[in-house]
Amino acid sequence: MIETHHKAANPSVASLGFAWLDRTLEALSVATILMATGAAILQVFCRYVLNASLPWPEELAQFLFVWSIFLGMAVLVHRDRHIAISLFVKMLPQKAQYGQTIFLRIVTVTACYLMVVHGIDFAQRSMQVTPALQIPLKYMFMAVPTGSLMGLIFLARPIAGSTWWSGLATLVAGIGLYYILRHTGSNVWGNLSISSILMIVGLLLIFLEVPIMFALVLGSFAAMSTQPASMLVIITQNMSGSLNSFTLLAIPFFIMAAAVMNAGGITVRIVDLASHLVGHFKGGLGQANVVTNVMLAGVSGSSTADASATAKLLVPQMEKHGYDRAFSCALTAAASTLANMIPPGLGLIIYAALASVSVGAIFVGTIVPGLMVALALSVVVYIVSTVKGYGGDRARSTGTERWRAFRLAVPALLLPVFIVGGVRFGIFTATEAGAMAFLFALFCGAFIYRALTAANLVGALREAVEDTVAVAVIIAAASPFAWILTFEQAPQKIAAWLGSLSSDPILLLLLINVFLLFVGLFIEMIAALVILVPILVPVVVAAGVDPLHFGVVMVINLVIGALTPPLGVLVFTTARVGRADSSAVFKAILPFVAAQLVILVLITLVPQITMLPIKWFGP
Repeated sequence: MIETHHKAANPSVASLGFAWLDRTLEALSVATILMATGAAILQVFCRYVLNASLPWPEELAQFLFVWSIFLGMAVLVHRDRHIAISLFVKMLPQKAQYGQTIFLRIVTVTACYLMVVHGIDFAQRSMQVTPALQIPLKYMFMAVPTGSLMGLIFLARPIAGSTWWSGLATLVAGIGLYYILRHTGSNVWGNLSISSILMIVGLLLIFLEVPIMFALVLGSFAAMSTQPASMLVIITQNMSGSLNSFTLLAIPFFIMAAAVMNAGGITVRIVDLASHLVGHFKGGLGQANVVTNVMLAGVSGSSTADASATAKLLVPQMEKHGYDRAFSCALTAAASTLANMIPPGLGLIIYAALASVSVGAIFVGTIVPGLMVALALSVVVYIVSTVKGYGGDRARSTGTERWRAFRLAVPALLLPVFIVGGVRFGIFTATEAGAMAFLFALFCGAFIYRALTAANLVGALREAVEDTVAVAVIIAAASPFAWILTFEQAPQKIAAWLGSLSSDPILLLLLINVFLLFVGLFIEMIAALVILVPILVPVVVAAGVDPLHFGVVMVINLVIGALTPPLGVLVFTTARVGRADSSAVFKAILPFVAAQLVILVLITLVPQITMLPIKWFGP
């Protein structure tokens, strides 16, 4: 009886321990991001209020950002929240799904273990210090092995539905796989080139639904396993170095701003204003959906966040007024893509960081294309609504009602002007703009709309940091992936191949469009950006295409992939929130995708749509 009691109690004690570690690491991840935000705000305050810029806030913010991401990485391991591409596993029999779960656990252990081993090795080799704070960089680089070690601890937990020792068994198997790959790499891969090994392993693991981050890390490790041991530090060196970027800090800042906006009632005011402005037209609530996403795009930058928020608010209302539920979800998904086409889109920020172009310039360059896409969606709404008889049953709002809605929405509407204007006139950088947007959203939610409470603020911050970590770890993992491709001169080889197809820059862009649309079917936008930007930008620049123009084309291309099967992230998001059948939503979204493709071709063929605003108004 005593033995039985211990067997029943031990898993409970272990579960409590894992839960405590999860909450502790999450709290540290949120706290470090908030401190990084405070450092950026402090820099703006000192520059304009005290007229004395400080030399250390950017360094401190980058240091804290790196630690936040890798501590958060472990939390996502525990919660199984790392981004993966779901293709076929859900269709497999139960036993096969269980086998795939074990496989995922083993390869995740291998990836975490190699980041511990080679992360410590790289940190010990580092002799540099930060210029202003004089902190040894090894303390920042230790974030990679520390977060990975926490991940290994979580991976020791039992697999759901299995015996208590199942987690330990996969832990041993994963570590064993690391040493097998490390010492037999040359025999396994034979005469394959490093880049071939990289692509085969990385893409195969992504296809097998391994989280993208760990697939990229293991692809890099497999490729470098044929090299001397000293070369393996390249993996963790690039991972930590890629996040040591002040530009990338804009990602958590804008994601937090969007989360606080939703929690603080700002999103509701925007929806209300849009409904009063266009709700009485044919397909009025559909038009309000598009207008809402245009206004939200200027303050959030996250398509997924906008899709979830607007689906929750508008889909039930649209169905109540006679709109088909699948059509409502499809429109919401299509309109939410505007968050990455209108500044401050996260896709634009990531492209600018990877391609080393001006964030402010690409913000200006994408405004007209983004509004063109919005207009095209609006036209589709009108045509479909006319054919199916949607809308037209809502009374026109009075001038008083519109004025009241506008007055309540003014603080939210000022935010995009504040962001783009601040960057354009050099008041602050795009990253500092994200921090100020977060501060502005806090102020509006707490003191103007008074919907922000301590409880929903904490929930919003937790959600925002989790979303940030899921994106940032892919950027980190793709850095060694891209380094190896560059080391193997893959961009030059691809450039030569594409150059042999056409020397005309427009034709080259059209060919790349087709390629990117195909990529978007299977690879999430951020993952595709971090893998392909280092490869494609040198190709198009050599052909005479401006990298700012190409950035707008590339982001629009890849965000369309979020609407198409089998990945279709935005479709699945709105279908889940709106409780619609996803296959019906995919069918209903076809006219919207067609409209976006027309605009994409037009932007590709007429670079002036992007470049003239940059010439006239760019920084």
